[in-house]
Amino acid sequence: MKKHIAAAFLSLAAIGAQAERADSLKQAKVDAVSIDTDQVTGNHIATGDVVITRGTLTIKADKAVVSETPEGYMMVTLTSNPGKLATFRQKRDGGPDLWVEGQASRIEYDERTEIVKLFNNAVVKQLENGRLTNELDGQYIAYDNRKEVGAIRNDVSGNTKSGGGRSTLIIEPRRTVAPAAPAAPAGK
Repeated sequence: MKKHIAAAFLSLAAIGAQAERADSLKQAKVDAVSIDTDQVTGNHIATGDVVITRGTLTIKADKAVVSETPEGYMMVTLTSNPGKLATFRQKRDGGPDLWVEGQASRIEYDERTEIVKLFNNAVVKQLENGRLTNELDGQYIAYDNRKEVGAIRNDVSGNTKSGGGRSTLIIEPRRTVAPAAPAAPAGK
């Protein structure tokens, strides 16, 4: 039987670039096959088809471990079983149909530093009106939401390893094609 736990103990608002800021003020819902929670230590473990929702944010993983500091900051680790990936999707600020989505074998988010890290088969995509606008692909992706800077590396350690493969950054053009100049009338 699935267990439900609805609480504001999970602060995942900034998972990904320019995440919907209003989500941080919304209640989180963790839905899983099994949930163990320890209010004394601030540790919560959800396992089995974990789905976490908070505002526009939806996270899916096989396991979620949430640790809470005495000051109320969260550290979240999402993991997947072999052959599967942990995923997230969240609306971005700045327009009506802007989204960020990602996947990896393991995803870590530190609320205190607002840094998200994706390990092993990591992909992060930004979408606008359903169209891909940016994509990051590598074995390791880290994004600092405060500084709005990221790093893509070819090794899950977060380092670049010789012969370790390649990372990819896809940037779609932001400007549109300038209108063509009117043609001069024939014979002049």
